[in-house]
Amino acid sequence: MKNCALFGFSIVLSAIGGIANATSYTLPENSNDSVITQFHDDVPLTRVEQNETLPDVARRFLLGQTEIVRLNPDVDRWQVKKDEIVRLSNRRILPDTPHEGITLNIAEYRMYYYPPTQKGVAPQVMSYAHGIGRQDWKTPLGKTSIVQKVKDPSWHPPESIRREHAANGDPLPAVVPPGPHNPLGAYMLHLAVPGGYLIHGTDIDKIYGIGMQITHGCVRMYPEDIEALYNSVPLGTPVYMVKQPIKVGWLDNTLYIEAHPDLEGEETTLEQKLELALKLIQKANDNAKDGVYAKSQSGADAAQNLPEFDRKALNQALTALDGNPVAIYQRLPEKTLPATGHGSLGGYYHGV
Repeated sequence: MKNCALFGFSIVLSAIGGIANATSYTLPENSNDSVITQFHDDVPLTRVEQNETLPDVARRFLLGQTEIVRLNPDVDRWQVKKDEIVRLSNRRILPDTPHEGITLNIAEYRMYYYPPTQKGVAPQVMSYAHGIGRQDWKTPLGKTSIVQKVKDPSWHPPESIRREHAANGDPLPAVVPPGPHNPLGAYMLHLAVPGGYLIHGTDIDKIYGIGMQITHGCVRMYPEDIEALYNSVPLGTPVYMVKQPIKVGWLDNTLYIEAHPDLEGEETTLEQKLELALKLIQKANDNAKDGVYAKSQSGADAAQNLPEFDRKALNQALTALDGNPVAIYQRLPEKTLPATGHGSLGGYYHGV
């Protein structure tokens, strides 16, 4: 594909050659803030230079297919015309987990890796798109760790998968050797989860399935992303596997909400989404008080202490479900707050 340029609403941000670290974010200076931003000049857009598809654009910018389709509801997924403008992702709210190791938020088809802090370098987080297990092969939740790393793995398809392929007229061999058509790709990370769950690359036949719910339970990544992760994480790295379709977080005294659709086979009503959102808003408000993680209130007392947020913006976010963080409340600047560390009081939020 030809190179293309990134635009803000009216400002050119950078050319594609300048976004080699497209998944790298600097963590906010305030440790209580949890919104990360890639481009600080508004919403990044790209003008395509030849006819292509949204998955082509997603592949070029290391985004997931579901992610880019949600951000561009008026663009034909399979026919993006030359000079058409495509919206890209920019801000993200970090999942509510400890800022260590790897977090997989399957609700947004996205991974967050917190590399060890280096002296003289601002703390970073790397974010990668990935595919997850479909409805009948669900990706598990909970805390685990990386127990093995394998380069150029062979694939030994489980008998259940071989039966499935045989029934579809696509029989599999007992062993698929390393190579471009190996579904595991060139790098594989074993998780300490019963059943043999993996984080791995992909073959050339399935590369456009990144960011979708299509795997047999494992986590599938773009080739360059899994290579970077493989070369960065040591054995024993903690992995938090969560499902957080709604996230709330602060940045510079502004409260944001980010909402994603239900996964395949799940269905929550707008009222249920709103109930969860209000609990998260209350929690974020409590956590911000006096720069400490305060004990969350419940019932009538909690409702009375909710900030006067923009309910219209909240409802729009819960209806659009495009994964774009929306500002719903801005508080007056306060005195400098002491650093309090990362993560939630008593652990991490396990989702719904």
